[in-house]
Amino acid sequence: MRAAMAAADVGDDERDGDPTTRRLEQRVAALLGKEDALFFPSGVMANQAAVWVHTPRGTEVLLDVDAHMVHSEIAGIAALSGAQVLPVVPTGLVMSADDLCRALRPASRYLPAASLVCVENTHNGAGGKITELPELRAIRRVAAEHGLPVHMDGARLWNASIASGIALSEYADCADTVMVALSKGLGAPIGAMLAGTHAQMERAWTARKLFGGAMRQTGILAAAAPHALDHHIDRLADDHANARLLADAVDGAGGATVVPPDTNIVMIDLPPGISSATIVEAANEAGVLAADWSPTRIRLVTHLDVSTADAKRAGAVLRHILSHA
Repeated sequence: MRAAMAAADVGDDERDGDPTTRRLEQRVAALLGKEDALFFPSGVMANQAAVWVHTPRGTEVLLDVDAHMVHSEIAGIAALSGAQVLPVVPTGLVMSADDLCRALRPASRYLPAASLVCVENTHNGAGGKITELPELRAIRRVAAEHGLPVHMDGARLWNASIASGIALSEYADCADTVMVALSKGLGAPIGAMLAGTHAQMERAWTARKLFGGAMRQTGILAAAAPHALDHHIDRLADDHANARLLADAVDGAGGATVVPPDTNIVMIDLPPGISSATIVEAANEAGVLAADWSPTRIRLVTHLDVSTADAKRAGAVLRHILSHA
């Protein structure tokens, strides 16, 4: 991957275009079944550009209450697009079409108008949960009935596709715009893609410029992604297997419960009286890096730098710590 970056054919992406970046944009657009795509330095910027493209000021965006765009993008929807979030509380692990129907407000001069529906697939906060294709299509239908576009935060859409066997383009067909990350499961050092129509990507180019994301010889960065697309997609199945191995090792230890992983994220819920910070500190000291997602939940993610042996060791370490907590 680094050799590909060093040898990249480059231009000026801010002016007349970078050839390596443009080839990547065309390739990802084709994979997602969209007319065009645009390279961004981060998934957050790409998500926020999509909101900016779709959403007039003074309106509201409907999305899962635990979505990344609610908790991890620093109120970007309000700050950058002048819209507010209307959180949808799911009846299950992730937002459904019925949940969306219940949350939509009636048209009224006294209420903010909805302008956009966002979905997240896989859903980070729900433990890498896949929203199944029939449900995504149902959400799309509900949005269309209310005249609303749909944006998909598909940072880990690659994982959903490999785990389910469903083509990326089928998932992407459930949304007007789709963001996919290059720097998570695919292992590129930087970058994300936003895909949609040519007209939407023209608007997104303006948003990227406005947000400070215009860059010059982007091919040096973009060249990592073709290597990842060629070599790192099919192996995502290994990450999913390692996550299941890790989950099985930890589930039940010391009263902890694990959200069964659909993909590569393992969420461990702790019993009363045990702090996630305490467990994480002990795990880190033992060489297992984990994150305290909440005071009672720990998060681990398997990826291309985590082998099966690593996953087994991590499971054994965490099981020991939890059993003696």
